Amino acid sequence: MTARPSDLTARNFPSAALDAQQAAQPSGRYGGPESSYRLAFTDTDFLLREELRPVRMQLELLKPEMVQQALGIESTIVIFGSARIPSPEQAEERLQAARASGDATALRRAETAQQMSRYYDEARRFARLVTERSKALATPITVCTGGGPGIMEAGNRGAWEVGGQSLGLNIVLPHEQAPNPYITPELCFQFHYFALRKMHFVMRSVALVCFPGGFGTLDELFETLTLIQTGKSRRRPVLLFGREFWEKLIDLQHLVDTGMISPEDVHLFQYVESAEEAWHKLAEHYAFESRGDADGAFADDI
Repeated sequence: MTARPSDLTARNFPSAALDAQQAAQPSGRYGGPESSYRLAFTDTDFLLREELRPVRMQLELLKPEMVQQALGIESTIVIFGSARIPSPEQAEERLQAARASGDATALRRAETAQQMSRYYDEARRFARLVTERSKALATPITVCTGGGPGIMEAGNRGAWEVGGQSLGLNIVLPHEQAPNPYITPELCFQFHYFALRKMHFVMRSVALVCFPGGFGTLDELFETLTLIQTGKSRRRPVLLFGREFWEKLIDLQHLVDTGMISPEDVHLFQYVESAEEAWHKLAEHYAFESRGDADGAFADDI
């Protein structure tokens, strides 16, 4: 009797998923929430033990990696910036409310927020440019953000508005952080470990684009600069939107003058003021226009 092809590739053992479905939780002395009888990989209490931290870290590395591989995500551009920068529409509403309240402090803050809201528009426009113009490349570039509001929302929104997909790498925080509504649903991830989230930010990134932000933005910026400075990561564009903001915030010349960094380290990043200028810097670095494509240009770094 001739074996059918399916017989040659049939499983010799039931899958873990099948056993998980079929495994019955006994009653009586072997049941209950503390039962050791449960399958280890379906036992949440077991997986959350302190000793299982290495396994949880591995899972947080693997899940987003496997999903991105399955969906063909090879190259990303990471957009960082404050969650507190509102859209121009939101900023205008707050300004009108502050004027009506007669609160001088609230008015000053609302006026500042309105000024900063231009960065929301630039992030949104830049994400649109990246999504639209990289479609012609052999390796399209996918926008990636931290998944929250503010600049992150603007980045995801820009990609969404031109029919592109984008990633959101959210993290569990003491205060609620919901994903913004513009992330591609199957590319919306949630992390427990900051370290693993950071790895996924840089693993596929072809550039880091930083808008004005606070501690989180500075954390990601300096970590990326350190990886490039020390040679642990390949050199790639690091673009800072808004020279006036960054030069007032960080006195890099002081670091050079005191010998804390080398003079050439100030060239690890570039200032930009507009979405078009940022795209030009990116295209210039990777020679998009001259090559016509970027096949193989964005190999994984880690």
